Amino acid sequence: MKRSLSVIALLILLIAGGGAWYIHSKQPVRNGELALNSLKAPVSVRYDERGVPHIKAENQDDLYRALGYVHAQDRLFQMEILRRLARGELAEILGPKLVNTDKLFRSLRIREHADEYVARQDKNTPAWKALEAYLDGVNQFQATHPRPVEFDVLGIDKRPFTAEDTLSIGGYLAYSFAAAFRTEPLLTYVRDQLGPQYLKVFDLDWQTQGALGQGPALSSKDWRGLSDLALLSQQALEDAGLPQFEGSNAWAVSGSRTQSGKPLLAGDPHIRFSVPAVWYEAQLSAPGFELYGHFQALNPFALLGHNMDFGWSLTMFQNDDVDLIAEKVNPENPNQIWYHGAWAEMTSRPEQIKVKGESPITFTLRQSPHGPIVNDVLNARGIQEHADTPVAMWWSFLESENPILQGFYEANRADTLDKMRSAAEKIQSPGLNVVYANAKGDIGWWAAAQLPKRPAGVNPAFLLDGSTSQADKDGFYPFSANPQEENPARGYIVSANFQPVSPTGMEIPGYYNLAERGRQLNRQLSDPSVKWNLENSQALQLGTRTDYAAQILKPLIPVLRRVITDPEEHDLIERLAAWKGDYSVDSVGATLFNQFLYNLCDQTFRDELGDGLFATLLSTRVIDMALPKLAADANSPWWNNRNSPEPESRDNTVKVAWHATVSHLKSLYGLNADEWTWGKAHTLTHEHPLGRQPPLDMLFNVGPFAAPGTHEVPNNLSASITTAPWPVTYGPSTRRLIDFADPAHALGINPVGQSGVLFDKHYADQAQRYIAGQYVPEQFSEGDVAGNSKEELRLVPSH
Repeated sequence: MKRSLSVIALLILLIAGGGAWYIHSKQPVRNGELALNSLKAPVSVRYDERGVPHIKAENQDDLYRALGYVHAQDRLFQMEILRRLARGELAEILGPKLVNTDKLFRSLRIREHADEYVARQDKNTPAWKALEAYLDGVNQFQATHPRPVEFDVLGIDKRPFTAEDTLSIGGYLAYSFAAAFRTEPLLTYVRDQLGPQYLKVFDLDWQTQGALGQGPALSSKDWRGLSDLALLSQQALEDAGLPQFEGSNAWAVSGSRTQSGKPLLAGDPHIRFSVPAVWYEAQLSAPGFELYGHFQALNPFALLGHNMDFGWSLTMFQNDDVDLIAEKVNPENPNQIWYHGAWAEMTSRPEQIKVKGESPITFTLRQSPHGPIVNDVLNARGIQEHADTPVAMWWSFLESENPILQGFYEANRADTLDKMRSAAEKIQSPGLNVVYANAKGDIGWWAAAQLPKRPAGVNPAFLLDGSTSQADKDGFYPFSANPQEENPARGYIVSANFQPVSPTGMEIPGYYNLAERGRQLNRQLSDPSVKWNLENSQALQLGTRTDYAAQILKPLIPVLRRVITDPEEHDLIERLAAWKGDYSVDSVGATLFNQFLYNLCDQTFRDELGDGLFATLLSTRVIDMALPKLAADANSPWWNNRNSPEPESRDNTVKVAWHATVSHLKSLYGLNADEWTWGKAHTLTHEHPLGRQPPLDMLFNVGPFAAPGTHEVPNNLSASITTAPWPVTYGPSTRRLIDFADPAHALGINPVGQSGVLFDKHYADQAQRYIAGQYVPEQFSEGDVAGNSKEELRLVPSH
């Protein structure tokens, strides 16, 4: 027995030792000296207490090569999974459940567009040489180090990263902004299948306009396919566990309105939470160039950044840059559609998708003169069954020149308004708001996108009729017509995803957020008694109150008081009526309101839309606009339940929704309503792509944390409209504050950690501080960097 126990003990030690060695072999190397090919001189990489690299090089090529190397050692799997998503190659490593996601991304033509884009670039520009050096650094790291843990788990083979991968990820970012895939099928269904009177709740009034009227009648198979496409367009990114751009706040305050007398810049882009977090922080320093930047996977140019002279942040423009176009098919030839007065051929070509553990799948990509056909992607696995009505996609990402890499290369160096305006003009897709400030005293904002010229009278919120001129484009408007401001007299600029105004007064269709968040920020920033500094700017970024709930409750509280008779439930109604719209973690009113909101939607919209389009509605921004209008309109046709023999009124529906709310919250959290707190129901878990599968969730995910905030408050920690509990899906992907009186002491935070390497000390070391609303210094000056360096890696030329 003694001998057996000794053998078991030895085996345990060997397994433990082997596991420790395995984990250790995967960890980033942040100390010592390593040789890199093609370096011209040594490069210093000093890591601070958060694992942020401060890179100092003697020339640009060495600087970007070193950035690629250190970025890869912290985020190689993120780079791999994002390029596979963008290029439609996830099923090869994640199996058959990702086939439809791959079909969707192949049908978007991102991969072929990226390949063509790279082929026509001038490879001798400083920006392109920087990209090549960066990718070389990424590939040198990958070639000389063990594969990440995720590569081993999924059986991913190493292969070099390319400029085509970088541009493909740019396409994924542009796609993640595109609400048209969800919204246009939904609104067209409401118009055509329910009737124009049902559109009024969405602030849409439909009149047929002759040749610009409704398009081809869609069959039930078409509607099923479009409903599936709408669902898939949302689920594709969720199922992959990858970030998706959702909204953002940014503001710049001129020196006349700040305590320091210099401009102040604030920004917090709202992006789906994930592990690792979307941004990789790094300070870059070379002769003539200094920047503290926030970088995305496989992109050497910071999308957010600052130095001693200037800084900028981004929000999503949310302009409508996608049109879905219903084609009229020739009854005699299913490969032809009616285009500009004649039958035109659609082209097609086969695509093959590799599937883990199974045979490859071959399917056909079709294209009309308007663009790729997108509603063929959801056919049953292995069977190609075309829709009765092909729906084509016109997408500005595929049509514009879009010198976006050059744009951000210039933005990283834009120390004047003129330079940043010129950089913003080169950012054409996806649409972004660039909010800027500099130490000289300037502030500015530019809506960066190429806005298409559509025919007069066309409403791109609906599917367009490809057999008419509806879908035609007459080029793009000049950048000077885009919304923009420079040094406005009021002394501040706010960008919060609301509908912007063009200097020409032209319409800018889009899927904008409610104005409430922007109005709230505007109301506070416009207060002449406040001088802004880093401290009160933090309070503004962390705000958790909204007027939106009051708009919905004001007409409904009297209804509830009238139709609810139970005294205990009356107490809850009064509690809700007294709630001030604040989403602190200890709020009970927030929990009551959000459950009631879902039950109200469920009782109102599901019977008309069916399960698929109802789920799509809840994922769109149009639901936010609809609910206050619905609550205030007792005669809206939506109140009637089509599945009931008797007509329902608003009173009936509100009563049923309230009873369902109270019943559900009691079943989850008990009979004592004091226990129904927001932080118990509303939690944030940072999810890794592998963390969707138990028991890997316990290893890779970070959280849960009780989360304050909600949709459309400044601290926009948002969950879907659904039944409690509410897992937070997206929110501030960083919070940055820069006072240009002292830009070396800017503040920021990463939602999780700098590293994406499991068991690394920087994997989740900022998560607790983030959820608590804390900020950390972004070290910039030589003294601060030297004084806070914890490790130093020297990269030297190989001999």
